Amino acid sequence: MSKKVYPDAVTALAGLLRNDITVMAGGFGLCGIPENLIEAIRLSGVTGLTVVSNNAGVDGFGLGVLLETKQIKKMISSYVGENKLFAQQYLSGELELEFNPQGTLAERIRAGGAGIPAFFTKTGVGTLVAEGKELREFDGETYVMERGIVADLSIVKAWKGDTQGNLVYRKTARNFNPMMATAGKVTVAEVEELVEPGSFDPDHIHTPGIFVQRIIKGAKFEKRIEQRTTRPRA
Repeated sequence: MSKKVYPDAVTALAGLLRNDITVMAGGFGLCGIPENLIEAIRLSGVTGLTVVSNNAGVDGFGLGVLLETKQIKKMISSYVGENKLFAQQYLSGELELEFNPQGTLAERIRAGGAGIPAFFTKTGVGTLVAEGKELREFDGETYVMERGIVADLSIVKAWKGDTQGNLVYRKTARNFNPMMATAGKVTVAEVEELVEPGSFDPDHIHTPGIFVQRIIKGAKFEKRIEQRTTRPRA
């Protein structure tokens, strides 16, 4: 068995967690979130975390469990509308929030993984997003400078992974997970299926194993639906 494979989420995060680090957590809404690794962070009791994520989960699930225990000091996110506890903590001053337009957040993470310290974008110019940031003109248009993000730890979730850390995502889960896997100083992946090297066509691999330091087969996946909208049958 590869040295990258760990028996469970708690073991996989051993030695990586400490107070006041920056953690990237993959997923889009509740789709493709590393549920088991989030629970292991909760169990560790570390505090003062800065968490980079598309969202903050929902009350009682996803990153919401780390808000309940007040282990998160700051969120860097693009959407947090599904979590009442998040809103309460932010409005009461218990939680810091750095809002990013979603495309800007994605590019900040991608840039961090690519070794690009900063870039310029038109998104947010003339709004609160640009306050305190450098503005520069290119070809007659104003752009705002955004910094790339590198995390101390990235936790990601994939559909399948091999014991060398090569990952394949399914559908919406292939959103923030692939770029976050590149932007962590250490990346830990949890997968639904753990297979042997050679099981994937190399052209079908989304995250090469060089970006993944540790991998586990998740113990359980609840896979909640964030919002269920239905209509009566005709």
